[in-house]
Parts: sequence; C-alpha cells; structure tokens
Amino acid sequence: MSYLNIKDEKLIPVVMELNTLLSDYHIYYQKLRNFHWNILGKNFFDLHIQFENMYNDARLKIDEIAERILTLRHHPVSTLSDYLRITSLQETSGLITDQEMILELLSDHKKVLKQMSAIIEKANEAGDEGTIDLIGAYIRELEKTSWMLNAWSKSTNEQLERDGVKS
Repeated sequence: MSYLNIKDEKLIPVVMELNTLLSDYHIYYQKLRNFHWNILGKNFFDLHIQFENMYNDARLKIDEIAERILTLRHHPVSTLSDYLRITSLQETSGLITDQEMILELLSDHKKVLKQMSAIIEKANEAGDEGTIDLIGAYIRELEKTSWMLNAWSKSTNEQLERDGVKS
C-alpha cells in the first residue's frame, strides 16, 4: 500500500542523497568518538564533553535519516564499506591538536551542509515535505554548532578585529 502521495521515481534521487548523508553522518560520528577519546590539553574537559554531546546528537540523526529512507519505502545503506565509498568526508587520526580537531569538524560541517542542501533541492523537486522539514531542522542545528565551534577556535581580539565588531 502506498501511504505517500509521491511517485516512487521522484523519490529515488531523494533517497540517494539521504543515503549519502547517512554515510557522511556515520563517518562524522566515528570522528567525534575518536576526538572524544583522544583529546588532550587544557581544553580536555570542555571538548571531551562537547564531543560527547555532538556524537550523541549524530547517533540520533543517523537513526532518523535511516528511518526517513525506510519511510520513503527504500532501504538505507548499512555497511561500513558502503559508507566509506559514498561519503564525502575523510577519516582522520585522533592524534592531532584540539585546534586541528575543531578545524576538521568545521570542514566536515561545510560538506555536510552542502549535502543537506542537495537533499532539500531533490526533496523540493519531489514534493517531499517530510524530508524538507527533517533536513531543514538539521541545517539550523548544524549551523549553530558550527558557529559555536568557530567562536571557540578564535581568540577574542582576533574575532572582534576580523568581524569589525566595535564596543
């Protein structure tokens, strides 16, 4: 029984893009676990907690993305080899500085946000409001997290000077 008012052929491009995002999130999740386990230095306590919050959020999104694909009557990719083949993200060693970890995550956010925009485009073409709603919320949340990580990575003077902020 078709409970969706969308033709399957219109959903295939949406599902393909969602599977790419699912792959991206699996690599992102593992990178966050890696950074959580391997963070060192003065920022250990703050970043250890932040990375845990972020990987818990990513884990929830992984499940929601897979369930959205199933809702659209398709199957999510579900092997590590497929994730590595499909993702636009790269695995990273955890043996890097806290600053490098944040820059790596910001780079990943840019790629994931681009993928989310591709999903919105395909979902819009298909008339898939459920996917648009889901991904729209993800975009808003990831943009906020990116802003916070970017703010963490700057010194107060550097941020104020670069942005032209005057007190």
